[in-house]
Order: sequence, then C-alpha cells, then structure tokens
Amino acid sequence: MAGLEKFILEFPVKATPRVLYTLISTAEGLSRWFADIVDIEGEDVFKFKWEDSEQSARLIQSKENEYVRFQWQGEDYQDHYFELKILTEPVSSEVALVITDYADPADLEFSKLLWNTQVGLLQRMFNST
Repeated sequence: MAGLEKFILEFPVKATPRVLYTLISTAEGLSRWFADIVDIEGEDVFKFKWEDSEQSARLIQSKENEYVRFQWQGEDYQDHYFELKILTEPVSSEVALVITDYADPADLEFSKLLWNTQVGLLQRMFNST
C-alpha cells in the first residue's frame, strides 16, 4: 500500500458551511450521502457500511465548520487519510467541498468516479430545494 497516490477533488455545494459540516462530521449526516449505514463506535471510530462491505475509520482531526480528517483502520492505511474540507469564497460566499484521498494508481480513476458519485448525492440534496 506504500505506493498509494494522493489526489484532491473539489465540488461546489449549495449549502452553508454549518449545514455541510453536519453532513460530513456526523454519522447521521454521512449516512445521507457517503455510506448506506454509518455507526459510531466509542468516541471517534466511524463504521461505514455499504451493500457488501464494511470499513471503519477513526476521526483523527476536525475543526467545526471547516474540515474533518479520517484514517481508515488497518495496517495498510497507517500513513494515509481522507479529508473533507469546506472552503468558502470570501467575496461570493460560494461553498465548496474539497476531498483529499489516496488510491492505488491502478484504481485512481475508479476512486475519483466513486467520490463524484457520492458527492453527487450530497449535491442533489441542495439542488432539489
């Protein structure tokens, strides 16, 4: 896993930083767009469940209304994290979600497509209002 490649994606989101932070930092919020079911174990371990898979990640850093950083559990992920960061354009007040993640070079396009799909679910929550 040492050969993972870091990538960064940015998505516009029509939401306030406060609302977006709730959707990226809580089990209830993450279960609305990121995974089918999200549970919290202890104080800081999130268990993400999809159709046929399950994975746990520890919340290793966060700053209210700004970002959350998770580290997948397991020895293969010791030096890697995924981060969901909220950026607000000062002049226009437009909000973006910036995702930093890692993927095997052979799976890079698939990982980007997966994030596009999941964030698309998040964006649709705000575009329908």
